[in-house]
Amino acid sequence: MQGVGFRYSAREVACGYDVTGFVRNLPDGRVELVAEGDEEEVREFLRGVQDNLGSYIRGTDERWSDAMGEFNRFEIRH
Repeated sequence: MQGVGFRYSAREVACGYDVTGFVRNLPDGRVELVAEGDEEEVREFLRGVQDNLGSYIRGTDERWSDAMGEFNRFEIRH
């Protein structure tokens, strides 16, 4: 899904939610998105990503775990 501005758009969506984490391109062409925050806020953020970018998403692999508090903001990683 690289090449459609997904990372930048996901970061813009994140600005509307109380989430931290990152989005980055993977070498195999997939995109990784990691988000931390209150569970309901993260779920709302993911719905926002789907609403805004769903036409570019071919599949997802969701994994949930306890937040580690390791992020200060939501950023694009390279």
